[in-house]
Amino acid sequence: MAAAASTGTATAAAAAAQSTVVKLSSLSSHFTKPFNIFVPKIRPESHKPLHVTLSKNPISEVISSYKTSKKPENKFLTLEDDDDDKPREECGVVGIYGDPEASRLCYLALHALQHRGQEGAGIVAVHDNVLQSITGVGLVSDVFNESKLDQLPGDMAIGHVRYSTAGSSMLKNVQPFVAGYRFGSIGVAHNGNLVNYQVLRAELEESGSIFNTSSDTEVVLHLIAISKARPFFLRIVEACNKLEGAYSMVFLTEDKLVAVRDPFGFRPLVMGRRSNGAVVFASETCALDLIEATYEREVYPGEVLVVDKEGVRSLCLMSHPEPKSCIFEHIYFALPNSVVFGRSVYESRRAYGEILATEAPVDCDVVIAVPDSGVVAALGYAAKAGVAFQQGLIRSHYVGRTFIEPSQKIRDFGVKLKLSPVRAVLEGKRVVVVDDSMVRGTTSSKIVRLIKEAWCERGSHENCKPSDHRVLLLWS
Repeated sequence: MAAAASTGTATAAAAAAQSTVVKLSSLSSHFTKPFNIFVPKIRPESHKPLHVTLSKNPISEVISSYKTSKKPENKFLTLEDDDDDKPREECGVVGIYGDPEASRLCYLALHALQHRGQEGAGIVAVHDNVLQSITGVGLVSDVFNESKLDQLPGDMAIGHVRYSTAGSSMLKNVQPFVAGYRFGSIGVAHNGNLVNYQVLRAELEESGSIFNTSSDTEVVLHLIAISKARPFFLRIVEACNKLEGAYSMVFLTEDKLVAVRDPFGFRPLVMGRRSNGAVVFASETCALDLIEATYEREVYPGEVLVVDKEGVRSLCLMSHPEPKSCIFEHIYFALPNSVVFGRSVYESRRAYGEILATEAPVDCDVVIAVPDSGVVAALGYAAKAGVAFQQGLIRSHYVGRTFIEPSQKIRDFGVKLKLSPVRAVLEGKRVVVVDDSMVRGTTSSKIVRLIKEAWCERGSHENCKPSDHRVLLLWS
């Protein structure tokens, strides 16, 4: 009987969420303009072809220099510290309203977003007006099991997978965060980076606020708690008006799910709907696909979407300038099967490869990629260059975080654990290697050395003449 009652309530809530209500005039007197004034002219629902302008050196303008610190010798190799020379600025967020299995769907959606963060995962669900939270360090499958999901009943939930963009990788920094304040409880999951976090935190601590984590996201909860705006979601608006930087966030209260995106639209956030009317927010459309939710549109830059029993309401956080979407979402962060910023990630990466072949042509026999995220760009390069694409590097998908290195040190141990060259593809060939990104270049040099060793018939590239090495590393 209890299960039937819960299902009936969830169905009613889902049905209510099917209607879209926009009532800016009733929210606050300072929202005087209709939201559609601030909506971008190019709607994300229409998948426009990617238009690009060729430049003499487009890559050099976006490469950053990173300072490296010498680490002590250690027989334990941490791969992400040593040989993962990739940008790490992404997290994944999910929000679901109006489904009796909200936490389980949230769990599956986080699986689909696992590529956006492997350091920790968490889910917060609402049951009997109480926010219940389970978080843990590691992969989604490490943190959650059947018994833990049974502890998260309810028809509303938010979830998060993280990389430590701000704050160290400790359990207390794993989101979603849940906090209680005088009007109830609130949970938040955040993808992005707040550049004025230190200033805001110092001001709050000066006023007596006590922080439990080193994450920039906790500042948002404090700002909401001290706000005197009414109703609740105007507290979120007031708090976000003080933030600078990138944020795509989902909030959960006892009766509402709120999605917010920063005015510049740095990080993605999309909205979808399941067949039962349940509303879903996620960082990428690949999460919607897995839980059979239909993609409706992006959360617009500067938009706040409030979902409750009255439906879905939209208001403008603030008037926003021209969107400044992060290009690395298309280059590296997102999955190729996702639609991000209204465009197919696959089509973007293939176009990058084609542009690269136009701007950096070279005589070669084979084009290979550094898997996995460099594959699509390499396909575009090969197609434009009229050269065969082959799988010259095989990536191991069973590599853990830490390995015990043998006492006799193996050069480039971390790279060799992850990538294995295919000698039959590489030997004696003029090879173009396409990678999606390069930060410090430390890993790239190791990959080139690995390929050169496989290229030479004698097995070690030190025995080859310099003129024998015909490997060109390019990145899109």
